[in-house]
Amino acid sequence: MDALDLIEAHTAVMVRNFELLSRRTDIYDEVDRAGYLLLRTLEATGPADITTLAAKLGLDPSTVGRQVSAMTTAGLVERAPATGDRRRSIVVATAEGQARARRVHDRRRANLAEMFAGVPEEQLRVIGESFARYNQAVARQYDVSLLPD
Repeated sequence: MDALDLIEAHTAVMVRNFELLSRRTDIYDEVDRAGYLLLRTLEATGPADITTLAAKLGLDPSTVGRQVSAMTTAGLVERAPATGDRRRSIVVATAEGQARARRVHDRRRANLAEMFAGVPEEQLRVIGESFARYNQAVARQYDVSLLPD
């Protein structure tokens, strides 16, 4: 199997594994995966408008707008008029949104620690850097700036 076939096969399996992990754990009970990534994006960028969030997440602004509306209802984010342009809304994570994102992060990290128990740090770093290169390639190909930087 050449390198590209290896990457293609394993990305398909990874997608399936992400679904499996999502269904077999309660990690996303506090906030779903889409909401988690939106909260992590706000954590990295600070308050942002829907268009900026959509660009960062690689999504359509209408999709992000629906996510933000649901998260506003859940008390995870707030919207405020933009300074100088009251037609735009600036989205800010609430303290509750930040706390939930932190709890999900901590649980995801604990799950990874359990799965990779016994794997040396240098091998974990290679895995992480490989994921980073993959995500950077996707971001370049589709002109998005996904987290983490």
